[in-house]
Amino acid sequence: MAILTIRDVPDDLYALLKQLAVRNRRSLQQEAIVQLEHARSRAGDSPVERARVLRAQLAGRDLGDTVKDIREDRAR
Repeated sequence: MAILTIRDVPDDLYALLKQLAVRNRRSLQQEAIVQLEHARSRAGDSPVERARVLRAQLAGRDLGDTVKDIREDRAR
């Protein structure tokens, strides 16, 4: 595995990372890795692109009429 050294980390950012590490019962190093992994997962497709893909996956499916179903349920 690679080694990463980060210098000149702003004090407030370091304090936040340390606070998160304590809250999550992780070492500072483990917390930094978890936060970087979260950033990687968020750096993927934009929300618009994810919505387009989801719409394409759901195309042609009968998802029903939710409002109609609720009204019928209330009428019972």
